[in-house]
Amino acid sequence: MLSQKTANIPPFYVMEVLERAQKLEEQGKSIIHLEIGEPDFPTALHICEAAKIAICRGDIKYTHSQGLIELRQAIAKNYFKKFGVDVSPDQIIVTSGTSPAMLLLFIALIDQGDEVIMSNPHYACYPNFVVAAGGVPDFIYTKEENGFMLQPEELAAHINLRTKAILINSPSNPTGQVLPGKALKRLAEQAADVPIISDEVYQGLVYEGEDHTILEYTDNAFVLNGFSKLYAMTGWRLGYLIAPREHVRTLQKVQQNLFISTNSIVQYAGIAALEGPQEQIKEMVDTYNKRRLYLIKRLRDIGFGIVAEPKGAYYVLADARKFGTDSLKMSRDILEETGVAIAPGIDFGQGAEGYLRFSYASSIGDIREAMYRLQKYFEKS
Repeated sequence: MLSQKTANIPPFYVMEVLERAQKLEEQGKSIIHLEIGEPDFPTALHICEAAKIAICRGDIKYTHSQGLIELRQAIAKNYFKKFGVDVSPDQIIVTSGTSPAMLLLFIALIDQGDEVIMSNPHYACYPNFVVAAGGVPDFIYTKEENGFMLQPEELAAHINLRTKAILINSPSNPTGQVLPGKALKRLAEQAADVPIISDEVYQGLVYEGEDHTILEYTDNAFVLNGFSKLYAMTGWRLGYLIAPREHVRTLQKVQQNLFISTNSIVQYAGIAALEGPQEQIKEMVDTYNKRRLYLIKRLRDIGFGIVAEPKGAYYVLADARKFGTDSLKMSRDILEETGVAIAPGIDFGQGAEGYLRFSYASSIGDIREAMYRLQKYFEKS
């Protein structure tokens, strides 16, 4: 018999929407994918070439458990160049995507019954990682007028002797909101001795305001980041964790036992991503921004509510309560009737029930067609 904690983990509904959409495509139905955060840009050629070269020269062995020193140096240099923060390569653990970095961190951080504060709504998998490690998610239900972002003044009532960390995500999935520097600074101040876990995997995809890292405001932080979003490398599975020096050895031991090391070939691709041409990023950001503005307008035209416009990542969390309160049923019905795949708000916590998340990591043509289909669908409802 499998463990009760795994039996009770809810599905990742966006993946179930994707899998049903793929099944419908196999049956010949026209599907538009607005459900997943999958960049429609190809990985830049110089990154692909770096992987090919690594294979041809035989760089296919285990690496240091923390990752290639050249990649860790490139990551540290990138954080200094972008934010002026000093990160030692010895503080970095390279992982097979950001999800394994979360697994490493929560296993190392949490004892049975420990609490991790996070916003609700939140990225779908956060509470499941905490529960799998024996912890308890401590939700702060956030306000739509604040973009559902965790506010510093809300922390004091939640921090207690069982609080092990405060988890934040900026730019955010599912809301697309970006925490300003002042808010990050206040969060760091309010957290006091409690470490902040900052998921920064959408870093660089910012359209309004400035990009920041929590490391500008505190050293008592763990940073999750990766290459999937900014460099269109989702399937490459390359991420990393930046940790305070005193915790690195423990995290390294967990990495050694669970994963040994990260794929050597993709690490060489990561070096090329950071050190090579960056023109594609500007093109991606400009393109996403155009899609963002178009999608917000069209959703409002159809009747969805958007109080705080998203400023980063590539998501819009839209209020669909005018059309119904069961977001999972809505997303399933819309998929079957229109062929438009959308993520249900309930995937991101009870605080997002009645909302639907739209990804604009698809072409503007697909987005236009999706909005046309949705408008016709809701006009008939």
